[in-house]
Amino acid sequence: MSGTDRINFLNIGLMLLSCIVALFIPFELFLFAYAVLGPAHYLTEISWLQKRQFFTRGEHDYWLLGGLAVLLFVSSPLSSQGFSQQEHTSTVATYTFLALGSALVLILVDRTLLRILGLAAVAAMAFVAVNSTGFLIALLALFVPTLVHVYVFTGFFIIYGALKERSRSGYLSFAVFLLCPVACWFIHPAKLMPSAYVTVSYFKNFALINMAMLGIDAPQTQGDLLNAARSVFESDTGLIVMRFIAFAYTYHYLNWFSKTSIIRWHQVGKQRMAVIGALWLASVTLYIYNYSLGFKVLFCLSFMHLYLEFPLNHISIIGTFKEVRSRFVRSAEPALAAAAGRKR
Repeated sequence: MSGTDRINFLNIGLMLLSCIVALFIPFELFLFAYAVLGPAHYLTEISWLQKRQFFTRGEHDYWLLGGLAVLLFVSSPLSSQGFSQQEHTSTVATYTFLALGSALVLILVDRTLLRILGLAAVAAMAFVAVNSTGFLIALLALFVPTLVHVYVFTGFFIIYGALKERSRSGYLSFAVFLLCPVACWFIHPAKLMPSAYVTVSYFKNFALINMAMLGIDAPQTQGDLLNAARSVFESDTGLIVMRFIAFAYTYHYLNWFSKTSIIRWHQVGKQRMAVIGALWLASVTLYIYNYSLGFKVLFCLSFMHLYLEFPLNHISIIGTFKEVRSRFVRSAEPALAAAAGRKR
């Protein structure tokens, strides 16, 4: 068995483990993964990306993407509840669109003038986008930083690697990755109600994405708040949604750490690793002390790793379609030409 196959089968095991645990204790699993695995992922990935110039064409491009995360942190309220308000949701959508579009310009364009024109076009489109439809705002503010990032982009990484390596085990891991959410939908183990601490910690900081997926408007009254909480924590559909969220986040983090031997994020100097370790320990301690405070303090780091990863996300998506074209479209062209010739 090759090293690639071993890693793919390891990841299949991690997918199944994440899915099984998510079926029973989705809220607890998510809070644990977000607080413990999340900061370690942010810190080690930013360090790894820096060693590879963040996969952009310019030496200092990361200042733009990282700066957008800082500006978002400064311009947004230090309160998770505030993001349910329309103006703050629009702020997150604007900065996310700017980061996503700018990252595409930074990986495709070399010349300074063309870069300036491209970034100006992105800024103009961002202004139009956040003043268009509520769906687009929700997509950019709620789903791109969360489920698109941890599930869709992770899926592209998996299938891109499988296509490049021509790996059957890679294709199998991608199939399992797609089937795990199906399991979250159809398998209904006994409900295990979360504790009061888990309920408050999750609802206060993260429930907006659940409510969006369940089609629940932001609560305006105490009654609305109670009904929303019941839908998120007690309804069958709410549990299905939460199982998927918990699986997607947990495996996203585990996938990163499982590929240490390939991407070698750990190959940094002892001093840098010590700093990463100290920051991770401080982050986890903060979450243990007060989960909401940890969420607020690490908000900037979370979005910074998200925005700095956008260039790599674009590369994996573009690479996936190139691989599909080279393998399936071009290989089919001679057969189609021969068939057309026979018809003549």
